[in-house]
Order: sequence, then structure tokens, then C-alpha cells
Amino acid sequence: MESTQQFDRSRRAFVAGGIAAGSAALAGCLGGDGNTEDGTGSYTVSMAPMGEIEFDAVPEDAMVTFAHYADMAVALGHGDAVNSLHAPEMSGSTMNKFYERLEGVSFDWEGLENPLEDGVTEEELYDYDSDVHFLDPSYVLTTQDDWDESTVDGIADTIGPWVGSYHSGVHSDPAPAYDDSYEYYTLWELFETVAAVFQERERYEALKGVYEDTMSEIEANLPAESERPTVARATLGDGVFYTYNLNTPGFWQAETRPLGARDALADVEWSGDWGTVNYETMLDADPDVILHLWGITPTYAIEDVREEMESHSAGSELTAVQNDRVLASGMRYQGPIMNLFQLEMTAKQLYPAQFGEWPGYESGSSYPEIPADEQLFDRDRVANIVTTGSDDGE
Repeated sequence: MESTQQFDRSRRAFVAGGIAAGSAALAGCLGGDGNTEDGTGSYTVSMAPMGEIEFDAVPEDAMVTFAHYADMAVALGHGDAVNSLHAPEMSGSTMNKFYERLEGVSFDWEGLENPLEDGVTEEELYDYDSDVHFLDPSYVLTTQDDWDESTVDGIADTIGPWVGSYHSGVHSDPAPAYDDSYEYYTLWELFETVAAVFQERERYEALKGVYEDTMSEIEANLPAESERPTVARATLGDGVFYTYNLNTPGFWQAETRPLGARDALADVEWSGDWGTVNYETMLDADPDVILHLWGITPTYAIEDVREEMESHSAGSELTAVQNDRVLASGMRYQGPIMNLFQLEMTAKQLYPAQFGEWPGYESGSSYPEIPADEQLFDRDRVANIVTTGSDDGE
């Protein structure tokens, strides 16, 4: 069922500021209309399952859960609007590992609260008093026992609207209330919607141009399918691997699917958003490469992961372990900036002959320096778009 959510500027009486001149309303199903050049004026954003969402000013305070929305806000010049973040130390510090390679770009995550630490509550959302909630209402209904549609709609009507599409991550099933209205979006389609919320069409178009250039470079140089390695995307737990798809639909695979490697675990069945396999199953698959998801976050030290695999009787027999191809991978909750870096990283990890050697990653360090002639996208161009709103590298 479609609903209309409205953000009433007079309810909080704030003045929007810092909006880049020349921002234009998004048109079409992911867009809006009615804004003026200084960011004032009413406009709508359309997104399933929320329907038509009405704004009469650009939000200044944004409740954010997962890191891809924070990355989107930073990319659009609105990082200061973020007032919460899931796992802030892990997410925020990882985002800054990438941003340190972009002059003038950073994210101040310290002091942000985790809105999911004790579950999503009405009291918490009233305390945040956010202009917009970057969270899928279907996620709330599928994870919180004491919420229903009326509660969701009440928050949208009295505080601020919901904007999000959690189930687009792996094309999982939404809450029953949204069965007939749910749609799945790519990462860059989600980014387009968030750009509409912040009225930042110019920045979105510029970054999309960088992405398209990067993808053109990748697609033109991919080796033949028969020459591509077998790859397992997994996270080592306590004696088991938490496993993730490589090439299936969804924005959780936004940095692996375009590279088209052969998924070593494609025939292993699991239900839900991820699965688990033991060492023996991993050895049966015996991938050429293991991409250790979350490996660049402070949650894992890739050196310890490799050592643990090497010390296990079955793990030590894995081809990826023996050939030193257990590699630190990124975060599935990736926005546009993170996606550019993670595409480059993964391309080099899987196809060094085509895209240049991956220099490796040392736990606790920033994203490694890549020689300018081996970079898959222009850092200065991205930094300029984020910090000034214009693209001088077209």
C-alpha cells in the first residue's frame, strides 16, 4: 500500500543552509519537483514502499543506521547531518580509511550513538528528533516485535519520513505489509533517491559519471570467464565461515558482481541473508581466492585470520591459504564513495594482470596508496565533487 509522508518545516522551524547552488530537483520515479536554487521550497521524493514523500525543506538532521547512507550523505556534502550510525566505531573509522585518500573529505563519527544497539524504539526516535530516517520501515517491522504499520506511520507523520530499502541488499522478502508495494533498487538508484532528499542532483550526476567511467574501464579489461579465479566471499567465525554470495542481485554484491568471478560457493544452499559452512565444506569448494568480508574494518585483523586458517588442519590445505590469497575485503554496507574504492580493490585482488597488483592491506592502516597510473578512478575528481559540488574532470 502506498502512503504519503510529509516533513513539515514549520514543525521544527529550522533554516536549511550549506546547500550547493545549482542543485536541481530529481525528475521521474526517483525524483521530485518544486525546489529552488537555494534549497528551499517544497518537493517530493518517490520510493517504494513509502510512496510519495513530501519535504518542504532540505533535512538538516538525519537518523542513519547502516554505513551506506552515511557514505551517501558525505558524498552529497551533507555528512554533518548524520546524527546516528550503526556500529559507529567500526563503520565510521572504516569510511575514513577510504576518505583519507580524498583531500578535504572526512566523516566525524565520534560521539554518534548506535540506533540499533537496543533495538529501534519510538522513544529513541523522538529523542533524535530527526528530519528524515534513513531506514527501511520494512526492516523495522521484520526485526522489532512491538512495531506495526500504525507505529511506522505515526513516526513519519509526527517526526520525519522514512527513506530506505534494506531488502535491496540481497533481494530478501519484505514485511507482509509491503508485499504488494516493495521494489528493489541498485546501490546507485538508492543513492539517486538520497540525492533527491538532499536536493543534490549535480553531485549525484557527477559521481555517477565517475562510476560509469570506472565500470567502463573494468568491463573493457575483464579476462575471459574461463580465466577467472574461483572465489569465496566469507568471514571467519568460531570454527565456521559466514558466507555471502558473489554474483547474485542486490547492493551487498555491488563490488563483486561487476567483476564476474566464479563463485566457489554458488552451489551451497542457505536460507536468509547469509549462510555458514565449516572448514570441510570450504575445503571441498577449495576457492582460489578468499575475500574476507569486513577484513578492512577494525573488527578483524587479516593477519590473525590468515594465521588461524593456517593453524587448522583443513584450513592449511586450502589453495587460497597456501597461495597467500586470503585477502582483506570491504563492507557490504557501502555507499558510492566506498563502492568506487571497493571496486578498485577487488578488481586488483582478483585480476592483478589486468588492473595492477594489489599492494596488500595492513590491519589498522588506511586504504593503501595506489600509483596514479594504476588507479581505476581519479581521487582528485571525486574529492572535488564532494567538497565543491562540481566536476572538473568530465
